Amino acid sequence: MAKGKVYQPVIGLEVHLQSKTESKMFCPCPADYFGKEPNTQTCPTCLGLPGALPSINEKAIDHCIKLALALHCKINKETKFDRKNYFYPDLPKGYQISQYDQPIGYEGYLEIDIDGDARRIRITRVHQEEDTGKSIHEKDHTLLDFNKSGVPLIEVVSEPDFETVEEVIEYAKELRRTVRYLRISDADMEKGQMRFELNISLKEAGAKGLPDYKVEVKNIGSISVLEKVINSEIKRQSTILQKGKNPVQETRGLKNMSGETLSQRFKEGSSDYRYFPEPDLPPIEIDDAWIERVSEEIPELPGDKRKRFEKQYGLERDVIRNITVNRKRADWFEEAVKGASKEVAIEVGNWMIGDFKRLLNNSKLKVQKSSPKASQPMAGKLKPNYLVELVELHKSGKISGSVAKQVLEESFKTGKSPNEIVKKKGLEQVSDSEELEKVAQKVMRDNPKVVEEIKGGKEPAIQFLVGQVMRETRGKANPKVVEELLRKEFGL
Repeated sequence: MAKGKVYQPVIGLEVHLQSKTESKMFCPCPADYFGKEPNTQTCPTCLGLPGALPSINEKAIDHCIKLALALHCKINKETKFDRKNYFYPDLPKGYQISQYDQPIGYEGYLEIDIDGDARRIRITRVHQEEDTGKSIHEKDHTLLDFNKSGVPLIEVVSEPDFETVEEVIEYAKELRRTVRYLRISDADMEKGQMRFELNISLKEAGAKGLPDYKVEVKNIGSISVLEKVINSEIKRQSTILQKGKNPVQETRGLKNMSGETLSQRFKEGSSDYRYFPEPDLPPIEIDDAWIERVSEEIPELPGDKRKRFEKQYGLERDVIRNITVNRKRADWFEEAVKGASKEVAIEVGNWMIGDFKRLLNNSKLKVQKSSPKASQPMAGKLKPNYLVELVELHKSGKISGSVAKQVLEESFKTGKSPNEIVKKKGLEQVSDSEELEKVAQKVMRDNPKVVEEIKGGKEPAIQFLVGQVMRETRGKANPKVVEELLRKEFGL
């Protein structure tokens, strides 16, 4: 019996990404199929009708090369398409046009960061293929929608380098951020634009080499479900191994969204697909000029941007991750703090992930990149430089923190600058001791019990009186000056 042994997972991941192109991979049908009436975005080619010939979508190849380069892959100068033969109802030709032995990209890596610990996950290959149609199972029959059939699909295959659930999830998120930065896919998982196939097995902790079996789980449509599937499979396979048996090498599918899986078929090998070169498509030669053209379109990627933001602006790790989650938000931040000090940039970052983010979420807006026109608002009606204005007003002591929040909200709604709002509404912070002392005396008269508590030694109660002064002045009082006045009054 193998009872009591400790096992560690060995995980590889295949990620399918729908490429953002106007037309499908091998025909002129629109690739924007989501929400359209079933079988309305089709033609003889994507329906696999006799005599229909495919042609290559060059933009899709550009996108695949771009992702391969972003993942530090080598590029095959000579590549080709192959027929991957298998029967399934949503594959009308009886085969899928994919790539086998000459993928566009190979031997790359993606760097991930787990709590400040960076490590590289090796990428086996990045290749181009076409998506299949959609099967809709209803009771005793299956409906087929071929609108999705033929949509460009990039597959990214990793080496079995993952040892923890956290690594897999961070890899999935970083890959999603990367393709969005590259603007080659929206990677919207609710629309099926990013999907996972998991390869997972277990070995004894500390054992060298790979296990002698592998379980594949197909069609995982969200990162949260991916996490559940990994945990479920670790538990299922551990139970089998503890009994001294080996899990069956097979392909499994989702039983439900809880992460449980069920057996579908014995796992195929490459020979089962009977790959051979696609006879209706010519080989592709990717020369240096093509690679250089595509590489020039690659922006600063999220990992590099995070490192630069930490060094250049001194932001906290969590703030950086939030701000750099997409290019638009990162660009908006940089436009805001252009020429500002590190101290101001840090405060702007804190506002962006705090009250500003709350306003965006409540209004269901997203930070947008500004247009060249300076008069164009960015998010809501708030311009990037307005956040710097707000921070400087607060840091200079002209407005209190509570007033700053009010000003931010009004600026967001109206498009007026913080300086204009503060001046027009007379919101400048009151620091005049004589004026504040009058308010403090009134507050103490109105709260005799609290005054007695403070005199009796309950010093923290003084903050209640500070709050009441702030309330009386509608947030305009300088809280530091108020506290000093009160402490002097009580001899503290």
